[in-house]
Amino acid sequence: MNKNLLLFILGKLLRMTGLLICLSIIIFWLMSKSPIDPIQAYVGADMMLVGPEQRQQIMEYWGLNEPPVERFKHWLLAVSRGDLGTSMIYRQPVLQVIKERFTASLALMGMAWLLSGVFGFALGVLAGVKQGTRLDGMIKWYCLTLASTPGFWLGLLMLVVFAVWLGWFPVGLGVPAGVLQENVSWLDRLYHLILPAITLSITGVANVALHTRQKLIDVLNSDYVLFAKARGESNWTIFWRHGLRNVALPAITLQFASFGELFGGSVLAEQVFSYPGLGQATVQAGLRGDLPLLLAIALFSAIFIFTGNFIADLIYRVIDPRIREGELL
Repeated sequence: MNKNLLLFILGKLLRMTGLLICLSIIIFWLMSKSPIDPIQAYVGADMMLVGPEQRQQIMEYWGLNEPPVERFKHWLLAVSRGDLGTSMIYRQPVLQVIKERFTASLALMGMAWLLSGVFGFALGVLAGVKQGTRLDGMIKWYCLTLASTPGFWLGLLMLVVFAVWLGWFPVGLGVPAGVLQENVSWLDRLYHLILPAITLSITGVANVALHTRQKLIDVLNSDYVLFAKARGESNWTIFWRHGLRNVALPAITLQFASFGELFGGSVLAEQVFSYPGLGQATVQAGLRGDLPLLLAIALFSAIFIFTGNFIADLIYRVIDPRIREGELL
């Protein structure tokens, strides 16, 4: 392995480690100051039937009777052994909850990520090539409108129009209601996935399209493209030889860097469509004071977002020889 590449990877891993430690400390401190009573959230409607002794036993069982610093030390030691704890609201190991939920979220985010990247890049290229035309103006208006539209409002609008009025898609959930899990086919899951995935992808189109459009306009106005036009090269040849790589690099970086927005958008989309993914589990963990689950999801999401940025940097180094040789480091 190249020495520069090895140092680059080690540096990224050290940064990620520091990020995870700082993130754990901040979330643990914020949750210790939260007004939410985890015991009441744990017991639920039967809280009136729980006496002081039973409450104390529950606190001792979950370690809530210890000072926050001691609890954080115990949690950190458990994490170093690979144990992220047990979820208070799901009564399952945290790793199992994340595994089950992330499988559903990954399908949602993966489809939305692919759709937003493809359509955003295509719209950006089309707007850049047709700069100043009515088509360019329509694409810019579409993207700017999307960029200023709240994601939850768009989700509610899509739900009302396509699920309630037209009846093309189910109102919510990840599988048909009342059907046993073993009887659910992949077509049923895909059918329930389409509407939230389209909603999530629509919000990600604007950034890719607008950045790609501006970058392509800069490329088409450059001296070497004007020289290529003077030599008689067609617009398609110019785009293929000179424009594609220059506009693809920023689009790739932006698309992989959008993992954070994608994860945040999935939280809203899963809430609107009642989709049983990791985003919905995040909301439940925060509202009900499930600290082990919330910490694990926060760390997992940080690794997920950091991985997206890391992959973008690696692809940049592979595609652009100047970065690979260290000229732009």
